[in-house]
Amino acid sequence: MERKIKKKAVIYGLAAILLASALGALIFNFGAFQLQFLAASPPVSAPHSTLLSTFSSADQLKNFLKSNSRTQGPFSLYGPYDMSMINSQPLFSLQGKGTFAPAEAPILGHSGTNVQVSGVDEADTVKTDDNGYMYILSGNAVYILKAYPTSLAGVVAKLTFDGIYPVGIFVSGDRLAVLAWKYEISSVYSGYYVSNAKTVIKVFDIQDRAHPLLLRDLSLTGSYFNSRMIGNYLYFVANKAAYLVNETLYLPEINSNGQAKQIAPSDIRYFNGTDDYYQYTTFVAVNMQNATESPVYLTVMLGGTSDMYVSLNNMYVTFRNWNFMPTIYPVNMQTNTTIYRIDLQANNMTCEARGTVPGQEANQYSMDEYNNYFRIQTTTSVDGISRNNIYVLDMNLTTVGKLENLAPGENFHSARFIGNRAYLVTFQKTDPLFVIDLSQPTKPSVLGELRIPGYSDYLHPYDETHLIGVGKETVAAEEGYFAWYQGIKISLFDVSNVSNPIQMANVTIGDRGSDSPVCMPTADPKAFFFDKSMNLLAIPVLVAKVDRSHGEVPPNAYGTPVWQGSFVFNVTLEHGFVPRGNVTHMEAGIDVRDESYQVKRTGYIENVLYTVSDRKVKLNMLEDLTPITEIPLS
Repeated sequence: MERKIKKKAVIYGLAAILLASALGALIFNFGAFQLQFLAASPPVSAPHSTLLSTFSSADQLKNFLKSNSRTQGPFSLYGPYDMSMINSQPLFSLQGKGTFAPAEAPILGHSGTNVQVSGVDEADTVKTDDNGYMYILSGNAVYILKAYPTSLAGVVAKLTFDGIYPVGIFVSGDRLAVLAWKYEISSVYSGYYVSNAKTVIKVFDIQDRAHPLLLRDLSLTGSYFNSRMIGNYLYFVANKAAYLVNETLYLPEINSNGQAKQIAPSDIRYFNGTDDYYQYTTFVAVNMQNATESPVYLTVMLGGTSDMYVSLNNMYVTFRNWNFMPTIYPVNMQTNTTIYRIDLQANNMTCEARGTVPGQEANQYSMDEYNNYFRIQTTTSVDGISRNNIYVLDMNLTTVGKLENLAPGENFHSARFIGNRAYLVTFQKTDPLFVIDLSQPTKPSVLGELRIPGYSDYLHPYDETHLIGVGKETVAAEEGYFAWYQGIKISLFDVSNVSNPIQMANVTIGDRGSDSPVCMPTADPKAFFFDKSMNLLAIPVLVAKVDRSHGEVPPNAYGTPVWQGSFVFNVTLEHGFVPRGNVTHMEAGIDVRDESYQVKRTGYIENVLYTVSDRKVKLNMLEDLTPITEIPLS
C-alpha cells in the first residue's frame, strides 16, 4: 500500500521497527510525538491466598508431580519432521495510508460483540469503535478500516504478523490488543522433540489509526485458553503441561517487553490431590491504558481446563475429572466438574474458592453468577443414559441447591440464565424447552416445558419474558427414538406464562445440510447479531437445497450448498420474523463452500449495515440493504 512520506510518518515507521526488532520497553508520548526510552516494568506475581498451598522448592514440586500425577513425562512427543513447524521470532509489519485523526470525531451509534455479560468484553475477530473505525482479524493480519462515513471507507492500516497466529482482538479507546499463539519445538527427549506453545499479547497505541505503535509485547509459555476485558484490564489465561523429563522441571515463563521471568515454584498455587495429569494455568492481568504498569500473573496447577465464565468481579474456570467404571455392560463413565473462583479487582487476582459438582458443563453459557450465587448446568451419564442437572453454589462454591435427572436420555443443546430463571434445551425426538425457577437458590424447580420439533443450539434474550432460539428444524424418524435434522430454524419463544411456554413464531432457512456458525458443533454466539432497539436480527447461513424435481425425497436426504451470506430480519412480538433481505460475498465463479468469502460477522454503524468475511467488508443501507460499496481485504 502506498504511503505518503512525511516527517511524522518516518518517525512512526522507525519507531515501529525498533519496537518489533529490539522488543525493548518503548513508550510513546503522542502529545509531543516523542519517543521515550523507559525501563520496562517486569511482571509480578499476584498475592497469595489461604485457599491454596504453594511449593517451597523445586524439589517439592517434583515430588508432588511424581506422587500425584498419573501421567508422567511429556504429553506430546514429536519427531524431527515437526522441526519444520518451528517459527521465527514473532514480528509484525505495518502498512499505513494517510492520517485520520479521530480525536474530534463524534461518538457514533454502532453494534458491538455479542457478549454473555454486559460490561465484560470478549475477544473477537471484528471490533468497532465510537469513531467510525472497524478492526478486523483476517488470517495473520489485522486491518484497521475507516468504515464511517462511507465516503471515507477504506483500509487505513494493516498489521501483518509472522510466526504467530492471531486468535482474537480487543479495542479499548486508543488501544488495540492482539492475542495470538505461537508453536515451537524445544527440548529433545529420548530422540524426540517436545512441542511447546506460547500465548502472545501485543498492545498497540492507535491514536493515529494509520500508524499503530507497539507499546507492549508480552508472551507466556502455554496454549491460549481464554480471555476477557473489564474496564482498563485485559485478562487472559494460558495452559502449559506440568511434567518432568529426566528430573528436569519445565516451568512456565513470562516475557514482558524483552524481560523474561521464569515462574518460580513458590509462585505456583496448588490443591493437594491426585489427578490424571496437571497443567500450569496462568492468569495474567494487563492494563490496556497504562503501558508502564507491570503485568500481574497468578499461576495455579490444575487439571485440564475446559470452560470459563466471567462476571464483573469474578472469573470461574472449570476442569473435568473423568472416572471410568467398567461393568459387564454398559461401561459407566462418571465425571465431576471442579470450579475455581478467581476474584478480580483491577490487577489484583486472588483465588478465593474451589468446588466440585457432578457431571460436565457444555460451554460458558452453562454457567452464570447472580445475587452472589453461582449456577451451573451439567450433564451426567450413568448406565449409558444422559441426565441434565442444575446446581446452585454460594461464593465459597459450596452446593446449596440442586435439580437433577432432567430429560433422561436426551442430548443437551443449550442453556441460558436470565435473572431468577434458567432455560434449558434438550433433544432426542422433540425439543423440550425447560423453564426453571431459581428464585429460591436452595430449591430450584421446573416451572414448565415446551415440546416441539427441532431444537435450539443457542438461546438469546429478546426481553425479560421472550427468547430467541437458533438451531435446526427436525423431522421425527418413523422408527427409533430420534429425528432427522433439517434446515436452520430460528424461533421466538414466549415464556411469560412460565408453566406454559409457547413458540410464538419461527422461520426455517434451507434444507438438510444447511449450517450456521451459531449452531453446533462450532456454536459461536459471536456470529449472532441482534439489536432490540432496532428490531434487527442477522445471522450467517450456508444454505443447502434438496432437489425435489423428481418427486418426494426422504427426510435424511442432504441438500447441495447453493448460497452463503447473512440473513437479515425485522423481529417484533407482533409479526415475528419478517425478512429484510440478505447479503452475500460470493462472487461469480466462487465456490459457495470457499470459507474465505463466507460472511462471519454482521453489524452496523449509524444507518449502514456491515457484513464481514476474510476477503471483504460490504456496506449496505440499513433500511433496505441497498448496496453502498465494499472494502477488499487482501
